[in-house]
Amino acid sequence: MTTMIIFLSLLLNFLSCVQSEEVTLIQPEAENGHPGGSMRLTCKTSGFDLDSYAMSWVRQVPGQGLEWIVYYYGSYSNDYAPAIKDRFTASIDTSNNIFALEMKSLKIEDTAIYYCARETNTVTGLGGQFRPNRPLIFGAGTKLTVEPRQKSIVKPKLSAFYPPKSSSKDAVQAAVCLASDFFPKDISLQLAFGDKPKANVTRPSVLKPDE
Repeated sequence: MTTMIIFLSLLLNFLSCVQSEEVTLIQPEAENGHPGGSMRLTCKTSGFDLDSYAMSWVRQVPGQGLEWIVYYYGSYSNDYAPAIKDRFTASIDTSNNIFALEMKSLKIEDTAIYYCARETNTVTGLGGQFRPNRPLIFGAGTKLTVEPRQKSIVKPKLSAFYPPKSSSKDAVQAAVCLASDFFPKDISLQLAFGDKPKANVTRPSVLKPDE
């Protein structure tokens, strides 16, 4: 009887050690991309054999619900949502325990939070078929922002044009200052004419958002 109690105690301790290895899916908090560019999202896994479970990528566009985009059963069997098919490719690196999503030809509408997810059952019990109602274990998500590239600041070229001298005291004269080849298109100039008060001239941006 004593031997049986010791055996059961050891068995419970063993099971406790096995169960204490928690499943984790670690993702970068945020990434930034540009339209037409490429991006690689990663999901570092631990606590399970990456080869033994089907994996998924799920995203949530701001203001919308969850959208399943990739179901990865293996390199030989996977499914992609129409919105990202031929642009996104999922893969696993079993040596480093990484589930990755290679993204190319990025679009503004790809801005979303991307979650990697693992099926709760092994692939043996899945039959290789995707069922969106199956429970998933999610990572914390990576916020991907796709926005146009910012142009570099370019200082303006300034040219001054002065009016010819006039003998008439009542003649209206104007000096011209030309600013060109600068970015962004917001500029503030300060004009000074001898001992007269300086004049401030501000030109607001007329650029469209995509320029």
